[in-house]
Amino acid sequence: MDKEKKDYFRQRLEKMLDDVLSEADKTLTEMIGQNDRYPDPTDRASAESDRSFELRIRDRERRLLTKIKSAIGRIDNDDFGVCDNCGNDISIERLEVRPVATLCIDCKTKQENHEKTHAG
Repeated sequence: MDKEKKDYFRQRLEKMLDDVLSEADKTLTEMIGQNDRYPDPTDRASAESDRSFELRIRDRERRLLTKIKSAIGRIDNDDFGVCDNCGNDISIERLEVRPVATLCIDCKTKQENHEKTHAG
């Protein structure tokens, strides 16, 4: 992959990183500022459900942060865009959709098919 493409993906990944961290800060600020006193049990249940949902989203984003940092590291190590499984290039189209991808589309398809047949 040429330097221009690597720089492009680094910028995208750094923007993703900033966006995720910004959302996490926003969630933390909102949770600290929330009033935990609800006169109605239904209001309390609704607030707790919303908070639980928000925390699940943040947990998914926490895992995404790890993937983003790893992808930036792969750019630094000059192995970004190379499939971890077969060593072939990951298509630019796939990286456009999922810049944190570590498998080419063929290896990812095989992995998903294997998971489907061995799930249970």
